[in-house]
Amino acid sequence: MEKILIVEDEPDMVMGLKDNLELEGYQVVTALDGERAVEVALQTCPDLILLDIMIPKLNGFEVCKQLRQKGMDVPIIMLTAKSQEVDKVLGLELGADDYMTKPFSIRELLARIKAVLRRPRRPPEKIDSYAFGNVTVDFRKQVAVKDGVPVELSHYEAEILRLLIANQGEPISRNRILDEVWGYELYPTTRTIDNHVVKLRQKIEDDPHNPVHIVTVHGMGYKFVE
Repeated sequence: MEKILIVEDEPDMVMGLKDNLELEGYQVVTALDGERAVEVALQTCPDLILLDIMIPKLNGFEVCKQLRQKGMDVPIIMLTAKSQEVDKVLGLELGADDYMTKPFSIRELLARIKAVLRRPRRPPEKIDSYAFGNVTVDFRKQVAVKDGVPVELSHYEAEILRLLIANQGEPISRNRILDEVWGYELYPTTRTIDNHVVKLRQKIEDDPHNPVHIVTVHGMGYKFVE
């Protein structure tokens, strides 16, 4: 079930959008202001965000900017009562995927959502090497050096670590790890991911039982913390 985050401060609008999206089979989470929107997006990893521009604390432009700076490539459809072209251009330049002006047709919005969700995601950033704490990783050679001691990484351990680092601070779901590391043709269970993460922690964490870099996000997946 795909998850959509609604960022909107008008309760009636939130309720109407939520009801219609749930009828279409989507899981829905909500945020009433910009600061909360950033928190919820990072915590829940939605598949798409409906983002109103005129919201309290942080406006929609700033929310979009912060999420893109944090590496979130989740599709964003901006919603606004404004119709000036400059606002549309700014939203798209900041990383929004589409733009709808209020009032809009629910049928058109649902069609836009389906179209945006069908677009392929950007491929994960390919990092060749990375250093954090007392660890340096060479992804090309699949070797980590911890406290001066080389440790070999398996292909999947290296690719999981590379994906997490490329999306630093963002919770990455197990299903996304399966898609981007294993691909659609080889599709193991999520338990396979957990087993690889256990081994990876044993190689790079000072205390694998209390990890500080590869952190479990309960009910979701994992994130990298430097």
